[in-house]
Amino acid sequence: MMSDAINAVILGVIEGVTEFLPVSSTGHLLLAERFFNLGEGSFWNSFTVLIQLGAILAIVVIYFGKLWRVALGMFTNPEDRRFVIGLLVAFLPAVVIGLLIGGYLKTLFNPWVVCFSLIVGGAILLWVDQLDLNPHQHDATKFPLSMYLSIGIAQCLAIIPGVSRSGASIVAAMLFGSDKHAAAEFSFFLAIPTMVGAFAYDFYKNRAEMTTDHLGIIAIGFVVSFVVAIVVVKTFLAYVTRHGFSLFAWWRVIVGTLGLIALAMGR
Repeated sequence: MMSDAINAVILGVIEGVTEFLPVSSTGHLLLAERFFNLGEGSFWNSFTVLIQLGAILAIVVIYFGKLWRVALGMFTNPEDRRFVIGLLVAFLPAVVIGLLIGGYLKTLFNPWVVCFSLIVGGAILLWVDQLDLNPHQHDATKFPLSMYLSIGIAQCLAIIPGVSRSGASIVAAMLFGSDKHAAAEFSFFLAIPTMVGAFAYDFYKNRAEMTTDHLGIIAIGFVVSFVVAIVVVKTFLAYVTRHGFSLFAWWRVIVGTLGLIALAMGR
C-alpha cells in the first residue's frame, strides 16, 4: 500500500507538471511506467487518465471568475454564448475520433512511438517558435469559429502518445493567428471538456475494477496533480509570453532521445 501511495504521488507530480505544458503528459507517464516501474498494470493505466481530472480542476479554480461569468452570460450575452459554442466546436472532433477509433488507441501506447513523437514535436515547436507570425488574435474567447474548429482538429493528433494535446492546440492556434498567451490559454479551456470526457469514459469502462483501496490511491494522485498544476499553469503563462516555447521543445527532444537510447539498450 505504501509503495502504491508513493507511486501515486510521483505520477501525480508528473501529471501536474506536464498536462498543460506542450511536452505530452501521457508520453511522460508511459515512459515513467516503463523505465522506472511506476504503476504497471491495468489499474495504473486507468489511474493516469483518472488523475487528469485533478489537473483540470486546477484550471477551473484559476479561471473560476471568467468561467462563471461565461456560464451565467451564455444565455444573455452574445459574446459569451459564441465562446461556449466555439469551445464545443473545438471539442467535437475529439468526440468523433474517440467514438470511431477509441477502442484501437491502446495499440499506439508504445514507448518507441512516444519517443519519436516527442522528438518530432520538439522540432515542430522550435520551428513555430522562430516564425514571424504577426499574431492578430489576442483573446482566446474571441477566436473565429473556423479557428476553433481547426484547433480542435489539430488536437486530435494527440491520440498519438507523445504528441501532446496542449502542444497540438497551441501550435495550431499560433499558426492561425493567435499570440502565445491566448494560444496557451485556449488550450487550457479546451482541456476541460476533453479531459472530463476522457475521465468519465475511462471511469465507466473500468468501474468494476475499482476497490476502496484504488479510490484512495486515485485520491492521492488527484490531489497532488491538482496542487502541482496550479503552480505550473500560472508559471507557464508568464514564461511563454516572455520567452516562447524553445525550453519545452528542447525538453521534448532530450527526453525522447534519452528514451530511444534506453530502449535500444534493451531497457
